[in-house]
Amino acid sequence: MPVMWRRALLFCASLIPVIFISFGAATNQLGADPAKAIVLFTGTWAFYFLLITLSVSPLKRLANQSWLMVHRRMLGLFTLFYAVLHMLAYLIFILGLNFSIFGAELVKRPYILLTIPAVILLIVLGITSTKGMMRRLGKNWVKLHKSIYLIAILAWLHVLLQVRSSYADAVLFGVLTAGLLGIRCYWFFKKKSSISSSKP
Repeated sequence: MPVMWRRALLFCASLIPVIFISFGAATNQLGADPAKAIVLFTGTWAFYFLLITLSVSPLKRLANQSWLMVHRRMLGLFTLFYAVLHMLAYLIFILGLNFSIFGAELVKRPYILLTIPAVILLIVLGITSTKGMMRRLGKNWVKLHKSIYLIAILAWLHVLLQVRSSYADAVLFGVLTAGLLGIRCYWFFKKKSSISSSKP
């Protein structure tokens, strides 16, 4: 399938969650607390897209699916898209744009503090994801975009600290995050070891 068609299909598929939650909100099918449902749904999908984006490189190396690399940027931008929706949903539907109570919310829900740097970093990565920015930043571009690993850790801690009863989601996200970051650590130390052993 041509790259253009794959991009179109991926773009449309990535919009399905926001269409689903919008339809649910419009038809009053989000339960007793629709505001909370929207916030949780958008946050969950932001994490899904983050994990999908982090899966691209391992799938390329382990499953020889190099065609996915062409679409990694789009997947990363959809991570940003759902993260921003998550943040806006919280500000609008939970806070009611009443920023005077934001301080009290931070005390009540300290996990919010983890969201702020994660979203800011995602915005920075989104802005610098173009080919033009890659050329301008050079080697610094790679270093900057490795901050996605920090974002993944912050996102998982954000989920973990919200747990009130079942740890199932936190454990699942934690295992997936650890696996995707762990394999990168393995590759890094393996490469470093091979370089050291090749030196005279």
